[in-house]
Amino acid sequence: MSVLLLVRHGQASFGKRDYDALSEVGHEQSRVLGRALAARGVVPDVIVRGELRRHRETAEGILEGLGGVGAELPIEVDPGWDEFDFKHVMEVHKPLYRSRTLMLADYVRTPARERRARFQAMFEEATERWTGGVADADYRESFTAFSERVDAAARRSAAHSAGTVLVVSSGGPIGLVASHLLAGDASLWATLNKVAVNTGVTKVVRGRSGLTLSSYNEHTHVEHDRALLTYR
Repeated sequence: MSVLLLVRHGQASFGKRDYDALSEVGHEQSRVLGRALAARGVVPDVIVRGELRRHRETAEGILEGLGGVGAELPIEVDPGWDEFDFKHVMEVHKPLYRSRTLMLADYVRTPARERRARFQAMFEEATERWTGGVADADYRESFTAFSERVDAAARRSAAHSAGTVLVVSSGGPIGLVASHLLAGDASLWATLNKVAVNTGVTKVVRGRSGLTLSSYNEHTHVEHDRALLTYR
């Protein structure tokens, strides 16, 4: 039996010029996860990560946390695990945001305590339109194409010869895999994506009957410190 550990990246730099870079919290979350895995004796045979900077930096932090046991771990890059282009999806929904200046001005005008809630509401509206499939031509990558890309990446990782494969990806791809395994389709994707914790771990096992979801979004490694428990 082989195991896939699907890890959502550490906290990125929400609201900053380069969202793709991990925040200081994101770096620490990654190291803490590595230390937690080492303490439990869970050492992957290989790490597969997406192509994005936040995937690379999360993988590096996990390796640092693993310490000596992770020094020789091979790392493979598979862009199939990349997140969908949520900035583009938001811009299609709200064309004003094609201008970074106008987007940031709107962000600054919003009271600080309301910013994340407002962003979440707009994000859900934008992704609902994207997943609806009625305006696929408006997007660089339709939701159907995204689903096919992620499914192919999951099959590649599951077919890996290594016993335990740790995949560093994002909430979108991981939630999609979980939804497909739980419901047979993407109907649970939005719900699962909404509750994904940074560096949360989803466990998928491959047996004779195929892939089975064993757990979703496990994050006990950050529960001891409220500052490390983040969703954005």
